[in-house]
Amino acid sequence: MGSSGLIEAFERRFLAARPLPSFPWRSLEEKLKNSLDSELLLNILQKPSGNSISLCESTAIISQGTTGLVTWDAALYLAEWAIENPEAFTNRVLELGSGAGFTGLAICKMCSPTAYIFSDCHSQVLQQLKGNILLNGFLLNPDSTAPLQPSVSALVSPKPIVMAVQLDWEQVTTKQLSVFQPDVIIAADVLYDPEIILSLIGVLQKLSACQADQKPPEIYIAFTVRNPDTYQMFKMELSKVGIGWQKLPSHNQKMFPYEKHSEMVILRLLV
Repeated sequence: MGSSGLIEAFERRFLAARPLPSFPWRSLEEKLKNSLDSELLLNILQKPSGNSISLCESTAIISQGTTGLVTWDAALYLAEWAIENPEAFTNRVLELGSGAGFTGLAICKMCSPTAYIFSDCHSQVLQQLKGNILLNGFLLNPDSTAPLQPSVSALVSPKPIVMAVQLDWEQVTTKQLSVFQPDVIIAADVLYDPEIILSLIGVLQKLSACQADQKPPEIYIAFTVRNPDTYQMFKMELSKVGIGWQKLPSHNQKMFPYEKHSEMVILRLLV
């Protein structure tokens, strides 16, 4: 690993608040032994550069009855794919199960959508999510019932119109969903429980049915394959309602520090 790679590895782990044992200390030690690069340590200790994301998260995987207060690996994986494919996220984006908000914040900062709607059903998650949106310099649109239209400030500023809404997949109606009119729908790591599958498919059908231009949105679902049976069940239930899918190829660049112990997948759904 070269000097630039070491600096980048330390920077990413620092920004992600990773435990110190996960930092590449051995590579740094070898580099310092075999190199006269006296500026390497100074560069590592310098203030990290780049477009960063700040998050408030829980330290527990499950907290206050929900798993949505932490960032899961598939959210990082989907964010990487989005950053490599920014042209897919230039219009209105709706995220289902936004959790702490990492994926959406990365897309808002790096892909310049015209509007981004974060959503979650858990009130505590939604409260933390709104705080993270504000923490990263975005203003929240206070009206979740009016159709999203660019304001004068949005036409001047590159920042998207941002909303954070409470969305219960079981209870929400097609009429309520018709407000959003998304061009793109995404979700990351929402398939951890087989009981959620039918609710997810149902809300995707409702969203596709209420598009004013009758053009179905692009849909991308990212997840870690923890249980192959759940993965197969999802595909089987999609087939039952006539929704096709396409598994996207793995992207090239790993930008965020996560351990890929299991297969991670992004499916493009064909409604």
